[in-house]
Amino acid sequence: MIMKGKRGVVLGIANKKSIAYGIAKACKEQGAELAITYLNERFQKKLEPIAEDLDCKDRLYPCDVTKPDEIEALKESLERDFGKIDFIVHSIAFAPKEGLSGRFVDITKDAFSVAMNISVYSLIEVTQKLKPILSDESSVLTLSYYGGEKYIPNYNLMGIAKATLDMTVKYLAEDLGKDGIRVNAISAGPIKTLAAAGIGDFSFMLKWNAAHAPLKKNVTIAEVGNSGMYLLSNLSTAVTGEIHHVDNGYNVMGMPAVKFDENGKPHIAWNGE
Repeated sequence: MIMKGKRGVVLGIANKKSIAYGIAKACKEQGAELAITYLNERFQKKLEPIAEDLDCKDRLYPCDVTKPDEIEALKESLERDFGKIDFIVHSIAFAPKEGLSGRFVDITKDAFSVAMNISVYSLIEVTQKLKPILSDESSVLTLSYYGGEKYIPNYNLMGIAKATLDMTVKYLAEDLGKDGIRVNAISAGPIKTLAAAGIGDFSFMLKWNAAHAPLKKNVTIAEVGNSGMYLLSNLSTAVTGEIHHVDNGYNVMGMPAVKFDENGKPHIAWNGE
């Protein structure tokens, strides 16, 4: 029961296929008490069964991060129900559809602003607003992706947002370290989630990662959940400012193991075959 006595809030669960759900489930299984948030009434109905599953049906709060008053209301609800909290999981990202297709050079200023506000600034604002109720030695965790480090086809604007998020983690880690608050990110390999549905050729991406990751498989929500639980627990009290890759080692690869057919065209060398 590594998380026994810990209390925290998870923002961004969409359904049971969400990475945030995997983290929440792992924390609950290790004894944590949870609160979760929903974006709007449509998501509220979807999350009610999940809140019951996570034993927090009375701690299901609205929070649209584009509305500062809802973040403030979340802080008041958490303070009322928990007093202090020990961790925050930030699993929120969004880019308009036009930011995930076409030529990157054609991205509009409006799309850029929306992606940065929701995907990056929301981490700063949520941490800022909830900081007064964070306990000593608390932990903040967000979700990044390898597309913020290297070019990934069709990831486009979200790649820029994730790169900015990675640096935000590092600057927040330094700034909040003096207060005993740790800030980290998980960079998970591709997983079939609601958010991933908006990325073109995602099925090919899954096959490519499984073929070329050193462990020759795709990562699961449970595996990412366990890594998230570790970063939120006292097992990682000396870890902050990290972008922790949970991708079966894909991020260490340089030249991929591609073979060529009889016509000289490259194809995936599935499991080295």
